[in-house]
Amino acid sequence: MGTTSKALSLLNFFSRTRSEIGLSDMARLSGMNKATVHRLLTELGQHGFVEQTGSGREYRLGPAVLRLAALREYTVPMREMAQRVLDQLSNATGETAHMSVLSGETLATTAYTYSSAHGTMVMMEDAEVLDLHATSSGLSVLAFSPPTFIDAVLSAPLNARTPQTVTDPDAIRAMLPEIRARGYATSIGGFEEDVHSYAVPVFDAQMRAMGAVAVATPVARMTEALRTRVLDELMTRVPALTRLMGGFLPSTFPTFEPQ
Repeated sequence: MGTTSKALSLLNFFSRTRSEIGLSDMARLSGMNKATVHRLLTELGQHGFVEQTGSGREYRLGPAVLRLAALREYTVPMREMAQRVLDQLSNATGETAHMSVLSGETLATTAYTYSSAHGTMVMMEDAEVLDLHATSSGLSVLAFSPPTFIDAVLSAPLNARTPQTVTDPDAIRAMLPEIRARGYATSIGGFEEDVHSYAVPVFDAQMRAMGAVAVATPVARMTEALRTRVLDELMTRVPALTRLMGGFLPSTFPTFEPQ
């Protein structure tokens, strides 16, 4: 990676549960030496993307992130449009619905909705980073991505999130034609154990897969009736979301007949 890519990659390690990160921990997470990480964080801090806080001088996200996020949502109100569709999906299926957007070679969660139908549900985290190889959302995006992008993703080390995570690049490649043919991907325990999800990609104005919408449920609750309902809702509402956001479906995207 170039210097800019290395610096920006550090921002991906922040999350709701890890909102502050010390220098040593950031070096460990990134796999870079402390001197390099310190230099990159200093440069990010000079531009407001991170700031130091607390007696230990840990780093956290800075105000520049808020400004850019607000500007992005103002010019491209993706989250507001997606939230309505997610609410509809969650109400119709009784399960968690979420949308993620491509950010480099990972997906970043942008919005989600919980259903009140059950006491137990799949929980999400704000801005959670989803691996492309380990999630139904990621696999749906990969299936409709250019070969060069697929090669770049699958040539990198693939993290085994759970014992069920598929990390063999050839095995993942073998999944993609079927996903393209049916228009959706599924994952059982690939990112988090005991989670079964289905996802459909969202496309931009150039017909590029720029994210995905998924419905996730505990494995034990995924009956054939629920599977049918989830797919009917996803394959109806997500293509409509693509069009609502000014995107276009590729000519190869399958026509779906509700079951």
